[in-house]
Amino acid sequence: PHASLGEDVVACLVLSPGSAVTTDQLREFCATRLADYEVPRQWFFLDALPKSPIGKILKRELRAQVLKS
Repeated sequence: PHASLGEDVVACLVLSPGSAVTTDQLREFCATRLADYEVPRQWFFLDALPKSPIGKILKRELRAQVLKS
């Protein structure tokens, strides 16, 4: 949730084993490719995304997981 916009942009990431990246690097990468309002304000690094048995990402569960953080 966002105080004046209603909702804010966040990013949920699962990194490949052995890879590393900082939120500053991600923000800089996105800023060169997206409009300011599209660049995520928060970054969540997860072990795995919640998925259904057929492999679709369960967005409601992901949202609930992010709101807990």
